[in-house]
Amino acid sequence: MRILIENGDIMMIYTRKQDLPFILEAEQKNSEFVGQWTIKQHKKALNDDDILHILIRKIDGRNIGYVILKGLASQNKSIELMRIVITEKNKGYGKIVISLIKKWCFDIRHAHRLWLDVRENNVRAQYVYENQGFKNEGILRECIKDGNSYQSLIVMSILSQEYKKV
Repeated sequence: MRILIENGDIMMIYTRKQDLPFILEAEQKNSEFVGQWTIKQHKKALNDDDILHILIRKIDGRNIGYVILKGLASQNKSIELMRIVITEKNKGYGKIVISLIKKWCFDIRHAHRLWLDVRENNVRAQYVYENQGFKNEGILRECIKDGNSYQSLIVMSILSQEYKKV
């Protein structure tokens, strides 16, 4: 188990192939708010130098979510928080994980920008991101097909100089 970053209660570790059943189940249970990947797509991400696939684990050993970051090889120093899933809701874990991600991106990787897109109907996540210093950059209107309708995405970001102020 290789720890990427931790805070004393939560550790973020590199995802391994044996973690993928948990990842797929967590993703499926949160399908209203996050895209769905096949096991093949997750396996491919584990071996992609531009992607960091992270398992979120409590110190007691319980898995409580996962994160996918993309853009590690970006010459623009712009990292995308491609996916975050927290399986235990209303316990403040999302806020802690976002703080750890920002710390890793800005203090360790020296990124200039951390960005994400969030579904317009995911108001809870938008609130967490705003409270973590992310700014709304605009809307990608009706860009995701969801059954017979379309959903819009809100693009949000935080810059390194804004992170230093938060």
